[in-house]
Amino acid sequence: MTSGALAQTRLQAVLDHPDETLVGIDFDGTLAPIVADPEQAHADPRAVAALARLGTLLGTVAVITGRPARTAVRLGGFRGVVGLGHLVVLGQYGVERWDAATDEFDIPPDPGQVVALEQEIPPLLDRLGQGAAHVEHKGRAVVVHTRQLPDPDASFATLTGPLNDLAERHEMVVEPGKNVLEIRSPGVDKGIALRDIVAETGARQVVFIGDDLGDLPAYRVVEELRSEGRGGLLVCSASHEEDALSALADVVVQGPEGVATWLEELADALEARRSQA
Repeated sequence: MTSGALAQTRLQAVLDHPDETLVGIDFDGTLAPIVADPEQAHADPRAVAALARLGTLLGTVAVITGRPARTAVRLGGFRGVVGLGHLVVLGQYGVERWDAATDEFDIPPDPGQVVALEQEIPPLLDRLGQGAAHVEHKGRAVVVHTRQLPDPDASFATLTGPLNDLAERHEMVVEPGKNVLEIRSPGVDKGIALRDIVAETGARQVVFIGDDLGDLPAYRVVEELRSEGRGGLLVCSASHEEDALSALADVVVQGPEGVATWLEELADALEARRSQA
C-alpha cells in the first residue's frame, strides 16, 4: 500500500488510531476521472464503496472540492449511501457545505462580481481565437475549460495571462488545473477548508488525497500539521497530464482507479485490525 519507511510510519499512525483520523479527498481527478464534459465526471463506484467502508472505521471522511457542493453530492452519488452517514462535502473550496447526517446544504449567496466578470469572458475568448472554449458557471466561480479544443495545452497557455488580468480587475484570482482556469474570490482554498475541518473534529491524524495544483494548499496544511505534532499522510492521484504533487506525496497512485484501490486496501487493513482486537 505504502512504500518508504517514513510513509509506513505515517500510515501506521492511521492504522493505530483510526478514530482520531480524518481523510480529506479531492473530487475531480481523484474520486472522479477528468473527462471532456465536467457534467459526466461521476465518482468511481469502487472509490465510493471504499469510502463507505472507511466511514464506519475512521473519525471523519470529508470531500474537499472546488465544485459546488450540490454538484459534488450529485456526481458523487453520496446521498443515502450506507456507511457515509457522517460524510461532509466542502464545496467551492470550503465556502459551501453538505452534511450527510442532516442532508442539509449551507450555501452562502454568490458574490456580485462573478456576474460582471462572466459577462466579459465570451468576448475575451473570441478576441483570442478561443471562442470554442467551454465556460462553466459555478455560482461563486467561473471556469474556462480548454480540454475540448484542438490543442488544449496551447489554448491554456494563451488564456492564462488574459484571464489573470481579467480576474485582477474584478478583485478575483485564477486557480489553474488540468486544462482548466477557474476564476474565484480570493481568501478561500482547500488548505483553509482542511484546517477548519481538522479544528472542528479534533483529528490527530490527517490523510489528504489530491491530484493537481488546486490541492497544493491542502498539502501545505498537512505539512504544517506535522510540524505541530499531528500525524499526516499525503496521497497523490498522478496522471500523465499533471504530476505537480508527486514529489511531495508519501504515496503516489495512478489516477482515480489507483485511489480506489488504495482506499480499498486501507479499509481492508483497518477491518483486519478490528477483527483481531
